[in-house]
Amino acid sequence: MKKSVSTTENLQILHEDNHLILVNKRSGDLVQGDKTGDTPLSDIVKGYIKKKYNKPGAVYLGVTHRLDRPTTGIVVFAKTSKALTRMNALFLNKNIAKTYWAVVKNKPVKQKNTLVNWLKKNPKNNKSSAYTKEVEQSKKAILHYELIHSLDRYHLLEVNLETGRHHQIRSQLSAIGSPIKGDLKYGFDRSNSDGSIHLHSRKIEFTHPVNKQLISISADPPNEVIWNACTHHIKT
Repeated sequence: MKKSVSTTENLQILHEDNHLILVNKRSGDLVQGDKTGDTPLSDIVKGYIKKKYNKPGAVYLGVTHRLDRPTTGIVVFAKTSKALTRMNALFLNKNIAKTYWAVVKNKPVKQKNTLVNWLKKNPKNNKSSAYTKEVEQSKKAILHYELIHSLDRYHLLEVNLETGRHHQIRSQLSAIGSPIKGDLKYGFDRSNSDGSIHLHSRKIEFTHPVNKQLISISADPPNEVIWNACTHHIKT
């Protein structure tokens, strides 16, 4: 069994209270266990909680959503079943605002735009294809992007999702000719050396499911040359 990149010692915890724990996921971390048998981030967070609070027996932790393995950024876990049920409802009813950063090649034609596609997932290659009109077994996908910085060869987009589809940002940006850096699956010409892609869950905002306070959390992207060059002008 492989380990995730994160460990109980190096977890980047962004927020923790009695009901929730938010973590800045590293590339290579698998959020939830799958057929690979690799150690998921959820188990690592459980280990952290068990150690920190000296908990006997099993630790409860609910996975409220996922990020693709090569993606980085904010993941929300629930520490109580009450919080999990309510967080699931927030996601289902689209009462959570999520902002992503993506470094792409090929500057989009429009600096700011809304992309509407119909995505069809192929489970054989775990890839979604983006269509301009509805096709059989496709799901409507909507995102909004804005160009916020350009380098010579790469461009930083801020992306806000209206829907949450399989590989949505990756497939929709690829469909306009702006694949994400390192994302071989969706048309970038070479992989990143660490297996990551330059897609980062940057910010999340929602009303706390139990205490009803506004939670607004941002996560820094990886400390890496291109990320640093794209974001050095942005105050975190």
